Amino acid sequence: MRPLVAHIDLDALRHNYQLACRCAPQSRSVAVIKADAYGHGALACARALEADVPAFAVACIEEALSLREGGIRAPIILLEGIFSADELALVDQHRLWTSVHSAWQVEALLAYAPQQPIPVWLKVDSGMHRLGFPPEEAPSVWQRLVNAPQVTALHLMSHFATADAQDASYFNRQMAALQALAAELNAPLCLANSPATLAWPAAHGDWNRPGVMLYGSDPLEIANEITQQLRPVMSLRSEIMALRELSVGEQVGYGGRWKAKRPSKIAVVAAGYGDGYDRHAVDGTPVLVNGQRCPIAGKVSMDMLTVDVTDVPDAVIGSEVVFWGTASNGAVLSVDEVARYCDTISYTLLTGVLPRAPRRYHRAHI
Repeated sequence: MRPLVAHIDLDALRHNYQLACRCAPQSRSVAVIKADAYGHGALACARALEADVPAFAVACIEEALSLREGGIRAPIILLEGIFSADELALVDQHRLWTSVHSAWQVEALLAYAPQQPIPVWLKVDSGMHRLGFPPEEAPSVWQRLVNAPQVTALHLMSHFATADAQDASYFNRQMAALQALAAELNAPLCLANSPATLAWPAAHGDWNRPGVMLYGSDPLEIANEITQQLRPVMSLRSEIMALRELSVGEQVGYGGRWKAKRPSKIAVVAAGYGDGYDRHAVDGTPVLVNGQRCPIAGKVSMDMLTVDVTDVPDAVIGSEVVFWGTASNGAVLSVDEVARYCDTISYTLLTGVLPRAPRRYHRAHI
């Protein structure tokens, strides 16, 4: 079988979730598993975490229903709420929680007669300018919802635009607006995403929403002591499928972008953009071959990529290649570092791994 596999360490996932909880011991931490748990497999990750988490978060009802069909009974919040009024029947039937960010959602909710009140999180636009009610409109919407028999467990939520940045000026503006609004309404808060969970205790509310940190990615511009404790959950591994000896000046791959500056040994590896590995990886993007760092040499193809293994004398056909995560010998290559070489972020790499690369789940006590 083709050797490319995304190995998923469920013990690392639980470790990272517990780290999020230790960052904010007075808060409850929702585990965000939208986008198929950032490419890791939502149902498997939910099953691994369900005994520990008070609630999960997904983007939409399709993601929530997949979890329910898989036997997940914990509360699930729809971060983007409903997309049509008829979804409320499913929210009600499956005991989901929902956010509301638009007037039409509020009207649909207040026109619906649920079997039991629905937990609702009112989304406020504190400066991200995507979804949510402006702070000046939120009090009137809050009062309508808090008095509605259809609604229970009402919370305020918002999202930070710059919690990952060193410059705190915009974060502080958002935080001040939210604190003032919460004080006015005496409202419980859900604010902190992964970077705010890791670096901004002032943002820790009644609930936090750790996402990418659960999968071992550091979302901060500059790592801190806490982010250094994160463990990679996905290790994307393949093997060398062929080796080539090149003379000085010979080129590799489409367009001949890489040319040998010395007699070189090039490994052809079974992985490419058809599997989700980023085609924008530049020459020099690191991989681990037998646990040793080596540079990509030449453009990534659909099914293959090429690596300079001149300095790895034990590289042979079948040798392990790790694109990010943990090698068999314990060496680690951060997905965040790889993302920088690809001029992107870890989120796109992790969510971009296609089904062609099967997921294999590992847990120490199984």
